[in-house]
Amino acid sequence: MKRLQSSVTLSLSLALGALGVSAVATPASAVVARPTLPSVASTIHHHGAIKFLTLPALRRARAAAGRVTSRVHRSSTTQLINQGGVNGVETVVGSPKVYLVYWGTQWGTESTSGTYPTFSGDPQGMAPRLEAMLSGLGTNGEQWSGVMTQYCDGVAAGTTTCSSSATHISYPSSTVLAGVWYDNSAAAPSNATGHQLAVEAVNAANHFGNLTPSSNRNVQYVVVSPTGTHPDGFNTSSGNFCAYHDYNGDTTLSGGGAAPSSVGDIAFTNLPYVPDMGTSCGANYVNAGSAGALDGVTIVEGHEYAETLTDMYPAGGWVASNGYENGDLCAWVGTGGVGGAQNVAFSTGSFAMQGTWSNATGACAIAAAPVVTGNTFTVGASPTSATVLPGASTSTTISTAVTSGSTQSVSLSVSGAPAGVQTTLGASSLTTGSSTTLNIATTSAVLPGTYPLTVLATGTSSSASTTFTLTVQGPSDFSLTPSSASGSVTAGSTTSVGVLTATTSGSPETVTLSASVASGVTATLSPTSVTSGGSATLSLATTASTVPGAYVVTITGTAVSGVHTATYTLQVNAPVANTFSMSVSPASGSSRAGSSTSTTLSTAVTSGTAQSITLSASGAPRGVSVVFSTNPLTAGASEKVTFKVARKTPSGTAVITLHGASSSYSTSTSYTLSY
Repeated sequence: MKRLQSSVTLSLSLALGALGVSAVATPASAVVARPTLPSVASTIHHHGAIKFLTLPALRRARAAAGRVTSRVHRSSTTQLINQGGVNGVETVVGSPKVYLVYWGTQWGTESTSGTYPTFSGDPQGMAPRLEAMLSGLGTNGEQWSGVMTQYCDGVAAGTTTCSSSATHISYPSSTVLAGVWYDNSAAAPSNATGHQLAVEAVNAANHFGNLTPSSNRNVQYVVVSPTGTHPDGFNTSSGNFCAYHDYNGDTTLSGGGAAPSSVGDIAFTNLPYVPDMGTSCGANYVNAGSAGALDGVTIVEGHEYAETLTDMYPAGGWVASNGYENGDLCAWVGTGGVGGAQNVAFSTGSFAMQGTWSNATGACAIAAAPVVTGNTFTVGASPTSATVLPGASTSTTISTAVTSGSTQSVSLSVSGAPAGVQTTLGASSLTTGSSTTLNIATTSAVLPGTYPLTVLATGTSSSASTTFTLTVQGPSDFSLTPSSASGSVTAGSTTSVGVLTATTSGSPETVTLSASVASGVTATLSPTSVTSGGSATLSLATTASTVPGAYVVTITGTAVSGVHTATYTLQVNAPVANTFSMSVSPASGSSRAGSSTSTTLSTAVTSGTAQSITLSASGAPRGVSVVFSTNPLTAGASEKVTFKVARKTPSGTAVITLHGASSSYSTSTSYTLSY
């Protein structure tokens, strides 16, 4: 189990360490190799993880050993030494594969952002960044992966170099990220033990259908714990590490020792929620600001991935005499140069990665040309994915191509098929450069889900694999909801509401819509048929005689998959009288005979809506006339009213009434005229 911890005597439980403080600035050209670290040879066990120390813990260890923090170039005598294997295994053999396991309901709701799954319980966005990095390994001509290809499997203990005829670690010939599983069957433990982590990794192997030792020979399972948890002591006062890798057979696993497996030995990584440790685990180690917030995620996982390749079951692979693996020797040595941490460009983006130890150069290296030996080849699938309903079948073409040397006969096998899925190869073996067909049949009993099927091609000197992703849809179904649950309208008026549909499983289907409601309300849908995922408008009309009250409208959607209903409550209110008020200002005035005076008549809506008002006057004496500037006018408006007094009109005082009448209401006001 490989983890880094903060003591001078570092046990073989060292892991990618948290950073805690910002890195010491170092000229890029100076970053090549790691200094000699405190020897841990006396504490190395045959089994056990080497933890990747946090930066503060690593600095304390170096200081305690009296070492400087500067890097050396090729003056280091450090070499990785083959330890002779655990259960006959030293390194990963064949194109490497990684399966991610997001453990626990704390990850929240799963959705997809572009290509990669995302989770509502992932506040820093660790998951898609991790998935993009692993998907990019072996692409864009990147040579970070090339450094590991100098190491090999099946050589004698004590070996420090590999001949061209040895079985070297393969440069990725297919997508490294082979599958993602959200295990939300229960919450992840707050303080998971090493034994529990190993059990979860074995569960993942079964979930992905890797049910034989051979199907797990080039595989590592990364158990990613949710934020706020402390797997095996991560982010605790005694857990000065960021991650570690191990295997289920390690008898020193905390909390119970080795974890049983019926599918062979399982290599796994304990990858905590690295951002919880901030700069202690690499945040902004390479890039400043928001661009570097997840530097630690890719540095840490890259470190553990590289060490699993070279030391699959710790510590039977390639380990230095001081107990360090290829990642440990180059952990937190600075940035830039030929061996420091820096951005590496994959086809999926640019990612902060640390260098790893190169026996060939005696220094840390961020890149090296891949070692190509013997007769090598690639294998691919076309198409790479398909979506089917239960009971349906599909197929893909499996092609091979020679990448070096000569053609060879390779045997083909398929793993990852769940219950209810049968895979059949047109040929179980073929000559590299040729192709065959993979037929995939499902039964009606297969559970809906996404299943990565791995096709492994094994030759005499090398192997390669490819992944075909089979998605089985559930039976088609849809949902039906109004855009709002209720609304109101005045009797005699009309309103409308949206009717929304969605495909909840399977494929979109035609949904026929209808609506029913009690007498007094008329319901009309437009259109009356939609494809699930589409919408319609429900119009609801009332009359003046509609009885006020609540009317429940039942909306029905009918499709091949079944019938769904939804309800909308319409509150019909009694009509409101359209009333208004009238007033004059000033309310009195005087005029001489042969002249006139005026006032302003104002109206206002007191209830309902504005109506047209017809004006008239009464009470004007002989010789006095009333003139309205606008007649009729709309309630809410004002106008000038003029009172004209004819010549020779006898003097007097009169109260003149101004009347206003609409189609349903009338009122009046008065004006006192002295003349």
